[in-house]
Amino acid sequence: MTRKAQCIVLIGFCCAFLSACSNPSGTGTEPAASNPEAADLRLITLSPHLAELVFAVGAGESLVGVSAHTDYPVAAASLPVIGDAFNLDQERLALLEPDLLLAWDTGTPAHVVDEIRARGYRVEVVTTTALTDVPRALERIGALTGREAIAGRAARKFDTRLDALRARMAGASAITVFYQVDARPLYTINGEHYVSELIEICGGDNIFADLGGLAPLVSVEAVIERNPEVMLASTDAGPAVFAAWQRWPEVAANRYGNHFRMPADEIGRATPRLLVAAEAVCNALEVSRQNREAKGDD
Repeated sequence: MTRKAQCIVLIGFCCAFLSACSNPSGTGTEPAASNPEAADLRLITLSPHLAELVFAVGAGESLVGVSAHTDYPVAAASLPVIGDAFNLDQERLALLEPDLLLAWDTGTPAHVVDEIRARGYRVEVVTTTALTDVPRALERIGALTGREAIAGRAARKFDTRLDALRARMAGASAITVFYQVDARPLYTINGEHYVSELIEICGGDNIFADLGGLAPLVSVEAVIERNPEVMLASTDAGPAVFAAWQRWPEVAANRYGNHFRMPADEIGRATPRLLVAAEAVCNALEVSRQNREAKGDD
């Protein structure tokens, strides 16, 4: 299973690691903190997307350590790595002397959070499951780091752009969608996952929205039975991600040629870059509707 696919799958089990902002490159002068004490905080993030959110509120200079696979923005990629969601380097953690660690609600295992707290560290758990969690996470991290003003602007920008996309797609005809997280085993997303929300904003209907668990395991037979008109996956699944489905030419997505890969980092991390993923999903569904119409099925 690919790393970013693993992110979306394991979010549903509350035991995974992950996985444009105001200063995405991590360069230039960052806004001063409103609270001098907050400005002196030494932060460590336990998920790549949390590091990105810290930079998004202009507090990148406070980061002293990150989790494995943190690669965006560039400045975050050069910071000391203290481990992944399951295993932290306690010696390095002690050397970095953090004032605050940011954990991920459905990605950092509870026992890891408990262990860190038992060692005397302050841990704040951030939720980023739904689209509405992204601006709230920005505001919360902004408050923790004394960057309320820039965090508020980033949150409002995210909401405004998402609302604009929602309004633009309001009249789009419905089309059924299957989002494949990984093939072996075959995982998808349910209606509570933010990727499903993106599909809905773009006028799509997630065929497995009714299932329990954010990232449920499904069967090939169930996909065929629900007959999606579109199949989506992320780019990190590889160019041949949909090849196996060609064995069932009767599936609508195959008849229409509606197979699309979404940008992996943008769709795999709950940050302001989800706006890029949202545009990609909407564009794919627009082309899908055209392909369906061309076949005379609209």
